[in-house]
Amino acid sequence: MSLQTARKVLEIEARTLSELTHRLDRRFEQAVEILLGCQGRVVVAGMGKSGIIGQKISATFSSTGTPSFFLHPAEALHGDLGRLVRNDALLALSYSGETEELLRLLETVKRLAIPLITLTGRPDSTLAQASDVVIDVSVPQEACPLGLAPTASTTAMLAVGDALAMALLEKRGFSEEDYANLHPAGGLGMKLRRVESLMHTGESVPRVRPQTPMPEVIYEMSRKGLGHTAVVNVDGRLVGLISDGDLRRLFEREGNRALSMLAADCMTASPVTIRRKDLATGALNLMESRKITALPVVDADGKLEGVLHIHDLWTTQMF
Repeated sequence: MSLQTARKVLEIEARTLSELTHRLDRRFEQAVEILLGCQGRVVVAGMGKSGIIGQKISATFSSTGTPSFFLHPAEALHGDLGRLVRNDALLALSYSGETEELLRLLETVKRLAIPLITLTGRPDSTLAQASDVVIDVSVPQEACPLGLAPTASTTAMLAVGDALAMALLEKRGFSEEDYANLHPAGGLGMKLRRVESLMHTGESVPRVRPQTPMPEVIYEMSRKGLGHTAVVNVDGRLVGLISDGDLRRLFEREGNRALSMLAADCMTASPVTIRRKDLATGALNLMESRKITALPVVDADGKLEGVLHIHDLWTTQMF
């Protein structure tokens, strides 16, 4: 019986979202343009279950490049109304469109000339008529067996809120790097860490000059234990890389004569590099696609700043 109920709930909510997809029109685009042009914050407001959905929508806005906060309508009427200022935009959530606490905000909203976007299941409601843009999130039925608890309707509101946030993300050109800046902690933060937070720097970076004899090259690689060494010129600019694999192939080809050679004779010139501000996930993808275990980190002038080893990525539990 429980499984049957669960499946019915999911079927109703899935059908609701499918129908909602075909209902979106020019009004959605108008809402996006208003929010994109907002010079202040996108304020999201709603009561009860709509308020809970509103808090999540506001959080999604904030984490994807659209400054936002949630305003509890009842608290607004008891002092928090001062949070609303000119240049803000208000996204109101009310399925009935007759939520008293929201309606009592209208005078202030109009006085401050704040654009009002409403998500409602009643496009002819009082709140809808006072709005600049109305997005219809009406549902044919709730998923609640009693037809009472907001279920399909709150799912519809949440989905439209996500759709608005993602449309704004694209309009703003919001990138992975921007996302990383806003998510420094937690699982997402770990996945979005930058190369500079993981790379080896200073004396821990193996490096030799092009004219360094091979015995010294081997010593440097063994001493630093990263399985390679960078080859840099007198200015610190990266000119090549020597890996364990390069050494093995060199001795297979040259035998003991390899010991009389110089770093410049066996290095890989113009190796694959990465920048310190790049995402670590991108570095891992690059290493795996090129079948390499280390990436020199260079600045805009090609000077060596550090090295990132694949083991550094595996041991951070970020993947």
